[in-house]
Amino acid sequence: MDDTKTDAGATGIDVCVQHAREMLASQLAKIKDKGYDFAPQFRQMTIQLYLAGIMWRCSESLSLSTSARDHGFAALQAMLISDGMTKKQAQQRIAFLNNMSRVEDGGDTLAITIGYEAVPDDNSLAMIFDEYQNEVRVSGAFWRFYERGKKIMFIGGAVAAFVTIWAVTIFLPKTEGIDVLAAGLLAAALVVLPTFLIGLWIYRMKIKKPPLPTSPPE
Repeated sequence: MDDTKTDAGATGIDVCVQHAREMLASQLAKIKDKGYDFAPQFRQMTIQLYLAGIMWRCSESLSLSTSARDHGFAALQAMLISDGMTKKQAQQRIAFLNNMSRVEDGGDTLAITIGYEAVPDDNSLAMIFDEYQNEVRVSGAFWRFYERGKKIMFIGGAVAAFVTIWAVTIFLPKTEGIDVLAAGLLAAALVVLPTFLIGLWIYRMKIKKPPLPTSPPE
């Protein structure tokens, strides 16, 4: 009896994964030429939540004994594993997505809701991305700015530390090792700290946190 339930669950997951893949393929074709520029992490998370919503709806048609929503996320986990993630990585990703799938009041996020309501050949994925198109926090430009800032901090800090240590060692050979190291760390801080503060200032000036949409726009 247990084996029968397991087989039914596995078959249900396969059905939902196949359905989600077909839906995603058609949706990606529709947004291919729209020129969306989002941070890769946001785009990936949004699509995965969208797929979870699709597989949640699919699970409801299978007459399973488990929660359809939970089964949808289980199907998404199976999909991630089949796409190359290890089981541990997939479990961690699903835990993260589960946490991100609800807003503060307990409602489902926009991606989950629209995924759940999606039907073949609609423009549901585009509806989600359109909602966030003017949101600076998830834009590709802001993500690239953030990545450049990290490189400037780490590479610039390392170069400043190296040059300072080299200069102190050459021109002040009697300086003790701890003082040389302290000089290098100070030089690195003089590069890293201003860069961090400038980035923080730009973030505070440009980023405004709007309420997260919980349902499709009417």
